[in-house]
Amino acid sequence: MPEIEKKTPEFTSTMTVELVRANASDADVLFAARVSTQGEQTLEAAQDESVDATRGRGLINYLMRDRHGSPFEHNSMTFYVQAPIFVFREFMRHRMNSYNEESGRYRQLNPVFYVPAADRNLVQVGKPGAYNFLPGTPEQTALVDSETRRTSTEAFESYERMLEAGVAREVARIVLPLNIFSSMYVTMNARSLMAFLSLRTKREGSQYPSFPQREIEMVAEQLESHFEKLMPITYSAFNENGRVSP
Repeated sequence: MPEIEKKTPEFTSTMTVELVRANASDADVLFAARVSTQGEQTLEAAQDESVDATRGRGLINYLMRDRHGSPFEHNSMTFYVQAPIFVFREFMRHRMNSYNEESGRYRQLNPVFYVPAADRNLVQVGKPGAYNFLPGTPEQTALVDSETRRTSTEAFESYERMLEAGVAREVARIVLPLNIFSSMYVTMNARSLMAFLSLRTKREGSQYPSFPQREIEMVAEQLESHFEKLMPITYSAFNENGRVSP
C-alpha cells in the first residue's frame, strides 16, 4: 500500500488574496479611450509610463458615467487566492476572468478547513432575493463551530484511509466537504473586477444593491483594496457613479 503523509486538520476563518503581478494603471484607460479620436497619436502615450493620469480624471469619469466599458479592459491583474471551495464556485460564475486552480487529482490535498468566525451572522430571514442575516445565539455559534470541526476531521480521515488503501486521489477526494480550502490564480482586467465587486460587496451608495454571501465578500474586499491602490482614479469614478461596472 502507498505511504501518505498524515496531516492534522487546521481551521481558519480568514481568506487570503495576494497580488502576484499587475499591468494596470489609470493611464492605461486613457490611451485606450483616446484612440477613438487620436488614432496613431496615442501610441506614444501607450508606451509612456510617466503619463499624468490625473489630467484625465474627467475623461475617466465620463467613461464610467456613460458606461463606455472597453477602455477599462486594457490592463491586467493576477491574484493568488486561497479560500474554501464553495467560495470558488461562486467566484467562477464570473466568466470574464481566467482561472487555474490546484488539482485534487494530482496532489494530496491539505486539511485546511473554513470555520465561520464567532461574529458571522447565522440566521436567515426574509424571502428569496430579499434575505437578511442576523446574529446567531451563543448556542448556534457553538454548534456551527463544533459540527464544522467534527465533520471536517472525520471526512479528512476517510480521505486518508482511502489513499492509504491505494484509491486514486480523484476518487478519494469525493468525501471532502465544501469548506476545504483550495487555491487558484485568477487574472482579470479592471472592467471584470468592477463587475465582480458590484455583485460581491454590499455598499451604501450602490445604484444596484447586492446581498452577497459573506465569505465571498471577504475575498472581494481584499481584491478591492488592491484595485484602489493600482487604479485610484478609476476606483474613485467607480464609487462616484454608483459602483456600476461600465
